[in-house]
Amino acid sequence: MKQIILISFILFLFSCENEKSAVSNDKKDSTETTKPVSVDSFYIDESEVNSNEYKEFKEWATEEITKTSLVILGTIQDAGSPQIGCKKECCKGLFQKPDVTRQVVSLGLVDAENNKTYLFDASPDMGKQMKKLTRLEQNSDKELVDGIFLTHAHIGHYTGLMFLGKEAMDAKNTPLYVMPKMKEFLLSNGPWNQLITRKNVVLYELENEKPVQLSDKITVIPILVPHRDEFSETVGYRITGPNKSALYIPDIDKWEKWDKDIIVEIKKVDYAFLDATFYSGKELNNRDINEIPHPFIIESMEKFKDLPAEEKNKITFIHFNHTNPVINYSSEETKVVHDNGFKIAHMDVAFEL
Repeated sequence: MKQIILISFILFLFSCENEKSAVSNDKKDSTETTKPVSVDSFYIDESEVNSNEYKEFKEWATEEITKTSLVILGTIQDAGSPQIGCKKECCKGLFQKPDVTRQVVSLGLVDAENNKTYLFDASPDMGKQMKKLTRLEQNSDKELVDGIFLTHAHIGHYTGLMFLGKEAMDAKNTPLYVMPKMKEFLLSNGPWNQLITRKNVVLYELENEKPVQLSDKITVIPILVPHRDEFSETVGYRITGPNKSALYIPDIDKWEKWDKDIIVEIKKVDYAFLDATFYSGKELNNRDINEIPHPFIIESMEKFKDLPAEEKNKITFIHFNHTNPVINYSSEETKVVHDNGFKIAHMDVAFEL
């Protein structure tokens, strides 16, 4: 599986307690178009990372993205990291010194052949994510993507739309792909309906498992998944490119509650970005875990343990709660995930389609 590391800002080693950063690009003209750069352009203390992981990390590196690809633009659960009101060790120091790699979950699609980009989930960090994604269009100076696909109506997945409105960019006719209940939610509630009446966005209604053809080589299929659907239904997406395909499910309750077999769905694609909000649930000691069900990473690893190595290699865990220990790149839990043959999502990693 060929993967590409795109590093547009500072490369951070994921650690709550010992935050070491790479050398920044502060002297670079802020108006210059950001391009992916080689990992070797940055200083990394190799003693901080497992040598095998670092070798693999370097092998991912490239200087530019030239083929149709998916790009990880954010990995964190809706409320971010640090999370409001958090006094735990995992948030220590992050209010004073934010980690720019901790942005709310989002996936970008770069259609290199047609010079277009698409965003999956409109997170509260959408401004930074949109800038990064549109700069990957090699022959365009557009500041807006060519379409946004929403998964559901939880705060980390649609509230970035506010930046398209009158108070911010005042966008014009940005295509917004939504399921029927999500469409009704936006039409029936302010301030979201203002985006529609002012034609900041144009709604395109999706249908479960009905393909959307973005080009002759790129198809997007919404797939209903069980989740806490207070305001809208929830979908994941199967995204198919010229040569490969991916499954994106940032939010789901438990795999057993789905009317589909996740193992079968993984076999259909080349990459699978799967909900990993909590490692085991024990890190959340002040909330009723039954009110926020997600597949724990330990449950997913147990479910997928008998998969052959090539199938495990497809799986990248994503959508981490601020308490999830795998955010810490050097944690024992991170090592366990890697040792079992799975991947942990990192910002700015691209996957060729």
